[in-house]
Amino acid sequence: MNQPRVTIASVVEGEGEIGALPVLLRRLMYEAEIWDADIQPPFLVDRGRLVRPGGVENAVEAQARRVPADHPGGILVVIDADDDCPASLGPSLLARAEATRPDRCTAAVRANREYEAWFLASAPSFGGRAGLAEHLAVPADSETQRDCKDWLTHHHSDGVRYRPRVDQPALTQDMDLSLARANSTSFDKFCRDITYLVTGKRGE
Repeated sequence: MNQPRVTIASVVEGEGEIGALPVLLRRLMYEAEIWDADIQPPFLVDRGRLVRPGGVENAVEAQARRVPADHPGGILVVIDADDDCPASLGPSLLARAEATRPDRCTAAVRANREYEAWFLASAPSFGGRAGLAEHLAVPADSETQRDCKDWLTHHHSDGVRYRPRVDQPALTQDMDLSLARANSTSFDKFCRDITYLVTGKRGE
């Protein structure tokens, strides 16, 4: 008997995530041997509007229409923690999202501090790729680095600045997922939350 198709609809705050997040989600689906997944195009909402009252609620309501109630999957909200406390921002957004559509599985993930921090956590996997220098090492402050985009620009060997809309999807395709999980607590939580959306069960 065929398994129901997994559907994931997401909400993001950055233009780079529009191309990068579906790449990441498909890679995680393949790792889980899920071959029939419907990864919906991310819904872009700027950060200011997303965190204001009604912001995440409206976005979740819009994305809920894309997720069949009787299929595995759900709604994923991805936001950079920036200078906010990840431990408070994420749970707050999740509570608001779940209250909006309690009939859908929902996850809210904060990249600490930003999506590109996950690249720093897996830096050795990019050596010599996408214009980056050889022999990259994971910086000690990969999850507290204030501007990971500047770090990536500084480590370009071709003199080209890091361009989120172009480089983020490509680096997402190349990143070592296991290395990123080992070095980033927020990325590890992201992976566990995707497992929750697929299975409906919270892991440890």
